[in-house]
Amino acid sequence: MNNAQYKLLLFDLDHTLWDFETNAREAIRDIYLSLHLTERIPHFDLFYDTYERHNKRLWMEYEARQVTKEQLRIHRFHSVLQDFGIDDYAIADYFGRTYTALSPHKTALFPNVPEVLAYLHTKYEMAIITNGFAEVQHTKIATCGLAKFFKRIFISEEIGYAKPHPRIFQAAITAFNATKPQSLMIGDNWYNDIDGARRYGINQVFFNPENRTSYGQATYEIRRIEELTAFL
Repeated sequence: MNNAQYKLLLFDLDHTLWDFETNAREAIRDIYLSLHLTERIPHFDLFYDTYERHNKRLWMEYEARQVTKEQLRIHRFHSVLQDFGIDDYAIADYFGRTYTALSPHKTALFPNVPEVLAYLHTKYEMAIITNGFAEVQHTKIATCGLAKFFKRIFISEEIGYAKPHPRIFQAAITAFNATKPQSLMIGDNWYNDIDGARRYGINQVFFNPENRTSYGQATYEIRRIEELTAFL
């Protein structure tokens, strides 16, 4: 029996359902090897850690509208290459275009995601609410078999606002004719998902598999996605 308080479940995509770390690392490693970068940058883990640092910084700038989509795609790889003494925009451009094409076709999900979604989608209306590039996020959702569980997909690039902006949450609950008390946000990012939902006025589930420090009190906190079935 479903939790009568809730009508609408809003799921984050990356790092919550879709295993971003596993998929991104695999895609970047594929490209790194295809470009024979082992000859110039022999330690892939160091290359990837450097990429993550630049990618996080540039995504924050993109969400603050300080850089464009195309600048993010190229500069996150150009910055990495520069750190290893390779100042080559052609390689960075190839890396950016190939990563964008390849990564959304990777299909690793967190454990038990399909089973939990199959259970929940018969009891609740469900949507994905995610930041990112529209073509990339739609491909991920279709390729890894998640589309059948969700009636709507809300992507920041299409909505015009990124989490934690209240208008992306508003777009979702308005589309379902839900109220704030009837809606529940499930995500891993404290700032975008949890604090964003809290400030908008809807309850939250903090998905925290690595037991990271939180910055406040979420409505619920879980370590594994299957824990949702204990209260939903």
